Amino acid sequence: MSLRPALRIAGRELRGGLSGFRIFLACIALGVASIAIVGSIRTAIQNGLTQEATTILGGDAQAEFTYRKASPDELAWMQANAEQISETLQFRSMAVKENDRALVQVKAVDDHYPLYGTVTLDPEIPLAQALSNNGFIAERALVERMSLKLGDTITLGTNSFTLNAILTHEPDNASAGFAFGPKVILNSQSLQGSGLLEPGSLFDSAYRLKLPETAKLPALQADAQSRFTATGLRWTDSRDAAPGIARFVRRMGSFLTLVGLAGLAVGGIGVAAAVRSYLDRKTDTIATLKTLGATGNTIFTIYLTLIALMGALGVAVGLTLGAAIPAFLGPLLADSLPVPALFAIYPRPLLEAALYGSLGMFAFALWPLASARDVKAGGLFRAKTGAASWPRWPYIATIFAITAALVASAAYLTEMPQLTLWFAAGIITSLIILRLNARLTRWLAARLATLLSQGRPALRLALRAIAGPGSEATSVILSLGLGLTVLATIGQVDANLQNVMRSELPAVAPAFFVLDIQADQIEPFSQITASDPDVSKTQTTPMLRGFITRINDQPAKDYVGHGHWTLEGDRGVTYSANPPEGTILTAGTWWPESYDGSPQVSFATEEAAELGIKLGDSVTVNILGRDITAQITSFRDVEFRDMGINFLMVMNPKALEAAPHTSIATIYAQPAAEGRLLRNVASQFPNITMISVREGIASAAQNLASLAAATRWGSMATLLSGLVVLIGTAAASERSRTYEAAILKTSGAERGTNLLSFALRSAFAGAAAGIFAVGAAALASWAIVTFEMDSNFDFQPLSAIAIVAFGTLASLLAGLIYAWRPLSMPPAQVLRAQD
Repeated sequence: MSLRPALRIAGRELRGGLSGFRIFLACIALGVASIAIVGSIRTAIQNGLTQEATTILGGDAQAEFTYRKASPDELAWMQANAEQISETLQFRSMAVKENDRALVQVKAVDDHYPLYGTVTLDPEIPLAQALSNNGFIAERALVERMSLKLGDTITLGTNSFTLNAILTHEPDNASAGFAFGPKVILNSQSLQGSGLLEPGSLFDSAYRLKLPETAKLPALQADAQSRFTATGLRWTDSRDAAPGIARFVRRMGSFLTLVGLAGLAVGGIGVAAAVRSYLDRKTDTIATLKTLGATGNTIFTIYLTLIALMGALGVAVGLTLGAAIPAFLGPLLADSLPVPALFAIYPRPLLEAALYGSLGMFAFALWPLASARDVKAGGLFRAKTGAASWPRWPYIATIFAITAALVASAAYLTEMPQLTLWFAAGIITSLIILRLNARLTRWLAARLATLLSQGRPALRLALRAIAGPGSEATSVILSLGLGLTVLATIGQVDANLQNVMRSELPAVAPAFFVLDIQADQIEPFSQITASDPDVSKTQTTPMLRGFITRINDQPAKDYVGHGHWTLEGDRGVTYSANPPEGTILTAGTWWPESYDGSPQVSFATEEAAELGIKLGDSVTVNILGRDITAQITSFRDVEFRDMGINFLMVMNPKALEAAPHTSIATIYAQPAAEGRLLRNVASQFPNITMISVREGIASAAQNLASLAAATRWGSMATLLSGLVVLIGTAAASERSRTYEAAILKTSGAERGTNLLSFALRSAFAGAAAGIFAVGAAALASWAIVTFEMDSNFDFQPLSAIAIVAFGTLASLLAGLIYAWRPLSMPPAQVLRAQD
């Protein structure tokens, strides 16, 4: 039979409508839609960041410095290349109103701010007017926190400022990064005499540049870095205005895409089951065609065409949903997002979703289809199943090739190849183990039916049904198990992180981090804390920050050869004549107390090993624009998680003590003393900033909770696909349950016994899926928490119980819904229909 008759027969099959393909279509559409939605939202944010780059950055380019302003040479270079320059200073401080105090993020701007975009205020007054005469504007969170009204006065340092408006929109807020407190904006001129920007104070300066249209950003960046990188200049421009946000969006979008692919894998189980079920119902048709001379290839072509057309319809439905939902809901989402997003219909994420959906559909549909082509016509007429155990090797090779193409596409398009490969390996391994788990469940059911079911007819019927041929347990465990595994893993990781924050904070964390302590304030500050009976310990140390620029006289990034967090920004540096309290040297020796030779440094052991440096090597650190090259003379253990004062590098005093700097401190105190300490220190030293560790941890926990919620919502697509397959499995078994119920009724079984039997088999299969999910999630989350997050894993039983209960309940409800009709039909009517 040629291709044309095969296509004609496939077309005739379609005249029967979509009966038998509803679950098939739902699985494909749901998987494609979830991936398309994630991709569309990610693209909308990326395009928003690109289109609004100059507004987000605050200029065409930005030069940033740590704890200092630009030098005359640096400022002269900027003035020579820019049409206009705007200087902003950012630091933390304590806002004081009578006896109320709050930590705020201060942004001091000049008269040119903003170069791009508009600051929106309530009431709508010009920014210059709001900041005139020591005026300030603040985010609503601070206004509500301190019960401020327009015209009220607060104190920052030693100066007073008047609230003239509430900040409702800040154009460059997306590039500001993490803040410990609400934003306050004021004019930098009003800070004179406040004591907040003394030599050594902790602040960042940024110079936004408005460039001529003819300016070439790559050339300007190269020129700036060749001239000033050694002085600590950090360059950003509108080509990548918010690199941290863009990186987070890419990674989060890629991760959610992978979760969507897990949902597609679950849906693939439904696709395979739907194809197998459809072909089983076409037994007579296939047998007749083979009797009339149709070859296996003809049968394969007929139903491959049919499945391809149905798959194309499912992909089209998924793409329609994936394009429509972000486009219609985009305007609502845009207002709640902290970054600009341009919602529209974007071809690329839709094409990616279509590619994943098509490859996934063929990967799962080919196996039952290839199996059906090789069954003999005589076997089909004898009502044997249309599925052979294994298809021919060319079809198996094709399935593996399609699967490899799917994984390779995901690795390339998500830009996270290593994670994608591990994720794919995890899904494939999970499916294999789930299959083995299904076989084990059926084996156990057969044994338990013999051992435990005496005198329990409902239990015996349920166990025999699970163990017997045509059991639905395999489909239930495969479909529900993978979705529950993804959800359980996220739940275990989230619970572990939350548990670490709750359990470890009271035992190890200080009450406050204290910044900007001037040299003449250290002694009276220590007297305040020492006199408080609820303060157990105060630690004070000098504080500077610098950039590691060179290792062994080579550029640091070239020497290391890969990215490392210690090289990505400025790092804390201190000095000490003697090893700080609790120091554990792992190699080398500390310098003598009176040492006054060339600079020496003690480096953190773990980070040194990661950077590939050893004793005797040299490290160059740029501090306040000056390069200091020190020889590594010792390594020491540093535990950054204990929230005490820890430094990557400690130098000998002569190397740093002449540089302008302040000191930092940690205060360990009972919660009851925190308010009192805050008032006493802030009233005597208005320039000192006190950061509540508990509030910082609470803010971090809230951010983690939001991230976990996003991943949970993403995993819901996987779980929803599993539920669709579960419902499809229950629906497909309705005919066999109807016949089974009729036989049992004829044999004298009561309606309650039949109903309990159906309920038990569904509950057992769901529980088996949930138990597997808990075990797999425990292993996966242990690996994530232990190796990726470097924390101790603690199994969370409540999360596990919830997963098992959900799996059991979901399977039970689906089974009962499709058991009601079989139990209500008269046995005689059912049995006559079988004749």
